[in-house]
Amino acid sequence: MAHIVDARTKTDGSEVSAVDEVFDMGGGAGALAPPRLTVLVPTRNEQESVPLLLDRLGRAAAPLGAEILFVDDSDDGTVQEVRSLSANCPVPVRLLHRPPGLRGGGLGGAVVAGLRHTRGAWVLVMDSDLQHPPEAAALLARTAMREGVDIAVGTRYAGRGAAAGLESAARVATSGGATRLVKAVFPRLLATVSDPLSGLFAFRRDAIDTDRLNPLGFKILLEILVRHPSARVAEVAYSFAPRAAGHSKASLREGLAFVRHLGRLRRGRLAGQLRHERDGHQWIRMGAFGVVGLSGVAVNTAFLWAFFEVLGVHHLLAAALATQFSTGWNFLLTEGLIYRGRRPGTRTGRAGRFFALNNVLMLARLPLIQWLVLAGTGVLTANAATLFLLFLLRFFVSDRVIYGEGERERRDPVRMLVDPAPAAPVVQAKKRPVYLPYRYDVAGTVTIGSQIQLPELEFFRAQWVPDGEVDIAVRVGDVGRRGMRRRAALTEQDAPAALRYEEHLGRLGANFRVHLGPPITVEVGPLLARSPHVVYTNIVEALLRFVLISRGRMLLHSACVELDGHGVMLSALTDTGKTATILRLLREHGGRFLSDDMTVVDASGTAVCFPKPLTISSHTLRAVQAEDLTSKEWRRLNFQSRLHSKGGRSIALMLSRFNLPIMGINALTQILVPPPKYSVDRLVPCRLGSSTQVRDLFIIERGAPRLADLDGTSALEQMLVNTEDAYGFPPYRYLAPALRINGMDYDRLRDREREILAGFLSGVRTRVLASDCFGWADEIPRLLAEERNGYVGPRSAVEAWPRWGIRVAPGSAGSAA
Repeated sequence: MAHIVDARTKTDGSEVSAVDEVFDMGGGAGALAPPRLTVLVPTRNEQESVPLLLDRLGRAAAPLGAEILFVDDSDDGTVQEVRSLSANCPVPVRLLHRPPGLRGGGLGGAVVAGLRHTRGAWVLVMDSDLQHPPEAAALLARTAMREGVDIAVGTRYAGRGAAAGLESAARVATSGGATRLVKAVFPRLLATVSDPLSGLFAFRRDAIDTDRLNPLGFKILLEILVRHPSARVAEVAYSFAPRAAGHSKASLREGLAFVRHLGRLRRGRLAGQLRHERDGHQWIRMGAFGVVGLSGVAVNTAFLWAFFEVLGVHHLLAAALATQFSTGWNFLLTEGLIYRGRRPGTRTGRAGRFFALNNVLMLARLPLIQWLVLAGTGVLTANAATLFLLFLLRFFVSDRVIYGEGERERRDPVRMLVDPAPAAPVVQAKKRPVYLPYRYDVAGTVTIGSQIQLPELEFFRAQWVPDGEVDIAVRVGDVGRRGMRRRAALTEQDAPAALRYEEHLGRLGANFRVHLGPPITVEVGPLLARSPHVVYTNIVEALLRFVLISRGRMLLHSACVELDGHGVMLSALTDTGKTATILRLLREHGGRFLSDDMTVVDASGTAVCFPKPLTISSHTLRAVQAEDLTSKEWRRLNFQSRLHSKGGRSIALMLSRFNLPIMGINALTQILVPPPKYSVDRLVPCRLGSSTQVRDLFIIERGAPRLADLDGTSALEQMLVNTEDAYGFPPYRYLAPALRINGMDYDRLRDREREILAGFLSGVRTRVLASDCFGWADEIPRLLAEERNGYVGPRSAVEAWPRWGIRVAPGSAGSAA
């Protein structure tokens, strides 16, 4: 079905469109369905190119559920060519013709005019002269729709992209010079984009506000990027091809228009930034923050003197204790005096982040204090000096992260590149062993081999699994280039499929590479190798999640226990109180423990144990009454639980929005202060179960007490939200959409996960249970007792510590033996 649309004009000069002609091209009824993608092709006197373009583009776009929309400013026979050739195109073709007098804005204006007529949720913009190869354009569109970004840019200047199609050395120099100019004019805004003047790009229609666009000339992508500074951007490398027919529209006039438009965009950005600074009074806040900080230094010094000089506490411990008192003082003054009308979130949340920030910075201060003391500086002087040195950093994080809006007009700091060319061979700096000394069999479904011990998987140790037959292999290697880089980058490559994540510090940083097998091979750099918790949580568990999905099971963010033979599951957003509730249930009501953080489930309603060590956050301490912990462990636990609780994580998540090596910072923090993780049977006396049939699911919340049944659809959506919440830390948001496992891409894997979860929930009663006093461990047994009325459900058939005897075949949804 082809639609020919002719642009008309009202008497007031505004544009109005009317369907001039609609004729059946034999596309069938399916052509009337809304497309997923609109390929928007601006044309101007491209009569010779259209036949070649429609032949290749139609075949390339057909698998994408696409339509083609031509926006034509031609005076030759381009319209007639589109009419005559559209009948044989495998996708719907539409045409918007702009008559003379309505062609304002040049190519950019044509794109904006076409946007008003697009029907797809995604829009792909490309030239009609085949310098943007249709096959490369289709790959770009697939990437945009798969990666979860707002804009995907075809780049000639990254990866193995090439600009060979530029017709002369003068055009090569002009294109390169213009690119360098716009990146110099917008250094931060375009930091993750290597080709901001590309004419090949795709974007999510809802992410672009056409009312912001006022284009002039060819470079509409630059307009979109500048007007939408918080849009997530990925790049796809491609080779710019020679022109197939026709001639270039570039001219001196277009060049002058580009320079004028660039100046207009820069003036607009500066005006917006000045308004923001004027409204924000940042310099006034900095001065007030400095005054509060000076008073905090006085408080810190007073408590340090009391602990060190009077009580004789070691100077480093005294500095740590004094920091807690001065942090409380600074927080009260900061809240009451500086940010009285600017308080995002809750007071408790801000306090948690404020304390977490100061304690993280304290970890950086203590070695410096020790060095100054050893150099002969007095303890009080050394302490005050380190506080002054970190003033600007404390203000920056407080103003932009804790009390700022954070997300406003900030480009994602990680550069994302899809390079279709084969990956370059990896050259290791030194010979490394390939043997995998640690092997795990997860629920009889997925096997993992690792050169790094993964404490979260110790329950699943399975040395009988052959070294060469694991599904996921974790090795230590040299990942990334040797030199420093300006920002973190995730690169996706084909043939073979591989992902590479690199941070700022070259090979010294937190880098890793994933080869998407089978088997899946993960190579981590030396820094990550020293932080196994980060390797597991940020890389391995994400891979495990999707491999399990491909084999008919789901790794569900939930806790699971068996009480009197009755399978009970708890789910919540991170740091709600799930761990404390599980500990109380086990201590006060007995039963069997299956999981605390993640549970393996299948569509039949079976839950299989996943007993990772429990992470003790600050609010969980009240439920820990383990007599086995030593006094030293208790003291360490008090500090660890605060650093690794919600406040600390929220600071890290907020910092991840800035151009910082956040994964490396996380790894170093975990090395210096390991997370407080303990096996459940060390915290409370209990037995471990292997599997159970779940009958009741409670989604616990904080707030006014309430109990409400949840319908299947609402339960499904809430459980997916809760599960996704567990994977919020970088680089998951970049890693997951690029995964392809057992022939399934990210979208298909998520659809399959939804199917498994829907089957699991179909036989489970789901309720929301809210409490304002952490009372879930009291309410759940009472509710179960009331509804059972003497009924005791079937006990688990497995009483002993499980050893998986039967592997689940790929694609099977059966439970382990």
